[in-house]
Amino acid sequence: MTALSSDGLDGLLQRSREVRASVVRMAHRAKSPHVGSALSSVDLLVALYFRVMDIDPARKMLQNPDRFVLSKGHGCMAYYATLAARGFFGPELLETYSRNGSVLAEHPSPVGIPGCEIGTGSLGHGLSIAAGAALARKLRRQPGRQFVLLSDGECNEGSVWEAAMFAAGRGLDNLVVLVDYNKLQAMGRSDEVTGLPPLAKKWSSFSFGTVEIDGHSMPEIVRALEAAPFEKGRPSAIVAHTVKGKGVSFMENDLEWHYRPPSDADLARALAEIGG
Repeated sequence: MTALSSDGLDGLLQRSREVRASVVRMAHRAKSPHVGSALSSVDLLVALYFRVMDIDPARKMLQNPDRFVLSKGHGCMAYYATLAARGFFGPELLETYSRNGSVLAEHPSPVGIPGCEIGTGSLGHGLSIAAGAALARKLRRQPGRQFVLLSDGECNEGSVWEAAMFAAGRGLDNLVVLVDYNKLQAMGRSDEVTGLPPLAKKWSSFSFGTVEIDGHSMPEIVRALEAAPFEKGRPSAIVAHTVKGKGVSFMENDLEWHYRPPSDADLARALAEIGG
């Protein structure tokens, strides 16, 4: 693709602001947790859906050359808001998030959500699913790439590394893993819960072509995503250094916002900062 112009960059940054505003509204309306986890992944999702992936809401999902799995299902508010902004469904559906009977549950379901193929939430499953889909593409000689977004805490799961070995062993260079490395998980700092660092070297040691980026720098995100696969015959891993709660100063890098829903005052303050 062409270089990211200033107009293109401005458009993506505006989309990120809109998605972040939708996230805090959803969390406030539903009194829902995981707002910090959703906010850290917004820029990655916006770059994927508005710049990088060859995906069209007007097509059937199987007709899209590129596909996506949100493995960190607890961050689904950002995913839902991105799908709505991209035109997979109307923004009014976001207002039903986490209501009884709504298709937009606190973890994604493939039933009734346009643009969502896989139900996730039990961490450690998404990479296995994505690797299987990438292998199917290889066997069918289909073009396109399979993207999957993991959390850093999710990398505690042994199933992640089993899937990584499988992907490397099968030479799945159409598979692109993004790790939302926000350094916090449910009960503490990720590097204190387990020996997670050096995370990029771990992916490299599993035979992934690996890069580290600033997960909130849109030019870096786009450049990395568009460059994948980094090595022919190897799957790719992008370790994106992010900030939990990014875009709302009082939520940033604060574990409390893994669980706490925004109050009325929190919502007003957050929207004032985001510009939403």
